[in-house]
Amino acid sequence: MNSKSSICETIPTLGMAAGGGILTVEEVAEVLKLPVSWVYEHTRTSSANRIPAFKLGKYWRFRESDVLAWLECQRVGVRPSA
Repeated sequence: MNSKSSICETIPTLGMAAGGGILTVEEVAEVLKLPVSWVYEHTRTSSANRIPAFKLGKYWRFRESDVLAWLECQRVGVRPSA
């Protein structure tokens, strides 16, 4: 098992009861341990570190796998050269 897999396995898997792995804004905020307002701010296209999301009517929804992949990219990130 590589370290990337073990990191993703430690994140709570919310929304899986429905079978689709679709998360609400509140569930994403809970997984990231951030305020709901922060999640909304980072779903807008003007945000530099946009969380991958889509709208169903007026509601934002997130694929759990997309959020976890986005989180991993944020964790690894590109470090500035010294």
